[in-house]
Formats: sequence, structure tokens, C-alpha cells
Amino acid sequence: EPKPGDLIEIFRPFYSHWAIYVGDGYVVHLAPPSELAGAGMTSILSALSEKAIVKKELLCHVAGSDKYRVNNKHDDEYQPLPPSKIIQQAEEMVGQEVPYKLTSKNCEHFVNALRYRVARSDQVRDGPFAQLTGARHEQEENRL
Repeated sequence: EPKPGDLIEIFRPFYSHWAIYVGDGYVVHLAPPSELAGAGMTSILSALSEKAIVKKELLCHVAGSDKYRVNNKHDDEYQPLPPSKIIQQAEEMVGQEVPYKLTSKNCEHFVNALRYRVARSDQVRDGPFAQLTGARHEQEENRL
């Protein structure tokens, strides 16, 4: 069961979408304007957008029929911010349009920056997108 401030990994075909759980069944996540809940393959095409919207939506709507899990995978490496601070920052950003780049400003970078103040994406650095984008060599951790 997610707790406020937890990272939620949603398993889409070929990649994971990431969100921050903010309570009462809601998450805040970064999504290109054409992102649809449970969009699957069409969601991959939306990753080509240069802008994204910070959205607050029910986790069940964002996940759709895709499986998800709590995955605070960097808690041993970085000190998480207090849940109240994570949620406050996430809520303040809802509705904002922000720059989006698959290799350096994606949904995983967004949630890690909120929880740890470190923008990083393991799936870009080490996962399936690394070979496609060459990101393994170009991405650096961005401490915020």
C-alpha cells in the first residue's frame, strides 16, 4: 500500500512510467500533453514531446490496466526528503508546463528530484533507452 511521498513505478510496455504518491489514491506525475492513462504504445510516441504537464490524478486512472508498485529504490543511496516536503513541492507544481526530454527531463527524473533532490533516470542510463539514445554516456546526475 503506497504511503505519501512514495515513488510509484507503473509498468508500461517497454518502459516504466513514474509518479509520486500524494495520498487519498492520488499521484502527481509528469506527462507529455498527449499522455493517456494506461496508454501503452501510444504513450511511447508522446515521449517525443518537448513539453510536459505536471498532473495530479488518481493512481488507478494513471496506471489503467498496467501493473504498478512502490519503488523507493534509492533510499539507501540518498536521504529522502520528509513526505510533507515531497508532497508540498509536488502539489505546487501541478498544472505547470515544464520542459521534457527523454534523456534528461523525463517522469523518472521528475519524481527522483522531488523525493531525493537528485534528478536521475536509471531506465535511461541503464535500461532499454540507453542503447537507443546513447544516454548512458551523456546523462549525468543532477543534484538539485
